[in-house]
This record gives sequence, structure tokens and C-alpha cells, in this order.
Amino acid sequence: MQLQQAIEQRRSIRMFSPRPVPRETIEAMIKKAIWAPSWGNTQPWEIIAVDGPVLAEFKRQNRQASLDGKESKPDIDTPKKWPEPLITRYQEVGKSVLAALKIERGDKQGRIKYYGEMNYLFDAPALLMFVAKKELNLEYTVLDCGLLIQNICLLAEEEGLGTCLLAASINYPEIAHRLLAIPEDRKLIVGMAIGWPERDALVNSFERKRGALDEFLRWV
Repeated sequence: MQLQQAIEQRRSIRMFSPRPVPRETIEAMIKKAIWAPSWGNTQPWEIIAVDGPVLAEFKRQNRQASLDGKESKPDIDTPKKWPEPLITRYQEVGKSVLAALKIERGDKQGRIKYYGEMNYLFDAPALLMFVAKKELNLEYTVLDCGLLIQNICLLAEEEGLGTCLLAASINYPEIAHRLLAIPEDRKLIVGMAIGWPERDALVNSFERKRGALDEFLRWV
């Protein structure tokens, strides 16, 4: 697979097959991905890989916390407001997801069920949780982790795997710290659901949009 093809084909997967991902496949991808650049080659990231019964319990408790209306307190603040045109893009992809799932605008129970599935990590068979020491500079740590994460996303695409970065995986950090044996001096950056996509699912194949080049690029 060519790099450009992987970049354009990569998408957030919201329905996974139960088929497990071999641990050696994940380890091989991470071994390649850690060649990502980082501030002064500091490589501040740590990755917790989770599957099997531990992941099943994490997904169960994470979804239940959401359904119970428990207040989320992630280690890193998540965006609450977006300016234009970002809010329009955000709303459009939300509408596309719900339309693909045939959840009508007024279907409150359908939305609650969907949000539960999101907190269940769309039943992905593996999770990569990215963490870093709390003492580190937040902005550059997140930037460095993002570079690593993109490498993993592209390598997963090359393997025929799918990924989805989920703030829902870090909404209740106490669950992750307890079940995934993450020390308290680590902050959760983000979790990545990873597995084999259900290719026929409409929620994995709706049309995606990107802005025009001149929306983002300005020559001086």
C-alpha cells in the first residue's frame, strides 16, 4: 500500500469484528511507529496495550459509568466549544454517523445506545492507551504522542486493521488506572480502539469530507 493511499483510506472505525488481533501484529506496528519524531528525541510516550478479559471488563465498566450519567473527569481537558467552521464540520460528521446507523433526530434512546457503544469502544478487540508522566509539558507531550499515533493509524491501515481514537476511553480515568494498572503519576492522553473493521457496515463507509487547501494554507 502506498503512503498516500493509506492516508486517504484511513478513517475512524465505529463497528469492529470480534476477531482478535494477534499481539505480535500490534507489537510489530508499534516497533515501526516509534520512529516518530519527538521534542529533542525525548520519546515521552508510554503505551498500554489491552485485550482479552481485562479489556472486556474495562469496556463494561466504562460503558456503565456513561449510562449511569457519571461525571467525566479526564486527565486532559476535552474541547467544550468550537468556533466556525469547526463546529459545522463536527456537527456534519455527527449527522453522518447517526444517519448511517439509522438513528432519527428525535430518537433519544437510539442516541443513548450509540453513546454507550462509543464508551464500549465499539466492541474493539484491542485497546492502546497512550499515557505520559504528569510532570511533563502537556502541549509538547500531546504533540509528540499525536505523531506516534498517526504512524500507528497508517500502519494499521496497511495491515487491513481499523482504528478509532476515542476521548470516551479516558472520560473516567479512575477506571483505567485501576483496571489497567496505570500508575497515578501518569496522565491519560487518549485511547485507540483497534481491530478488524466490519467492512459492510454503513457507519464505516459513509462519505467523508475535507476542506479545500486554501482553508488551511496561507503562503507568505
